[in-house]
Amino acid sequence: MTTAAVRLIPGAKRRLLDASPSPEEPWYVNDHTLVRAADGRWHAFGIWHPEPAAPLDETSFLHASADDLEGAEWTLHDPVLHARTDQGETHVWAPHVIRHDGLYRMVYAGGTADHSAYRIVLATSEDLFTWTPHEPVLFEDGFDARDPMLLRVGEEWLLYYTRTSSPEGGFHEVAVRTSEDLLTWSAPRVAYRSAESGTVGGPTESPFVVPAGEGWILFMCESTEYDRTLAVHSRDPLSFTDEGRIDVDLDEHCAEIVADGERTWITGGGWGRGGLTIRPLEIRA
Repeated sequence: MTTAAVRLIPGAKRRLLDASPSPEEPWYVNDHTLVRAADGRWHAFGIWHPEPAAPLDETSFLHASADDLEGAEWTLHDPVLHARTDQGETHVWAPHVIRHDGLYRMVYAGGTADHSAYRIVLATSEDLFTWTPHEPVLFEDGFDARDPMLLRVGEEWLLYYTRTSSPEGGFHEVAVRTSEDLLTWSAPRVAYRSAESGTVGGPTESPFVVPAGEGWILFMCESTEYDRTLAVHSRDPLSFTDEGRIDVDLDEHCAEIVADGERTWITGGGWGRGGLTIRPLEIRA
């Protein structure tokens, strides 16, 4: 079905991290991010909450760290970036962390009582433990605008996130905005539009874009099937269509693509999934 000679070959899946306090007290890790610190240690951040699912009650992020992704034991740290209820935030979702110019930078969604005006927030840290949200928020969008992801292309930053074609609901989309400084962002443009419409959920959750040869691959969580991630190839990182769909079975929820030296991994999580999973992902382009 793809228009380019791109193949994705996933390897065997295994457990990466179970952040439950005990077997009798299971917690889930949903939308998440992995970042390698300057000292080589890996850090994980993500939505973290006791089972069962309660998305509007997810008020802080998991923080855990490990020496490597090959089976090292994870250390749980104090959660970070609690919802700022004094500023109208009711919950926080879907962090993504990068390191740039000596600072760690996290983008995440700050949910409010108004689902047509969710906030995309930037926070910075020098050590991955203490985070300071930037004021003002980067922008607002809807319906439930969320799942932001940062990508550097040339001298420009791209910020992908999921939303609907109207803030009150509509076609499920992956939107993208551009910036030169990570603070001032362009108006949104549509990077991908699904034929499906609605408000909550949809087939464009957790967008993640990576380079592949002379093109790009957009990964999206097909949340109506929960454990399914779609992949679409394009020559243009600002525009993806179903003509570029890659034929691959990725049974992941909220997938993240993680580069680790010569290796590439795909991770997943979600409600009732017992934490995070990981497996190798070979990209042939």
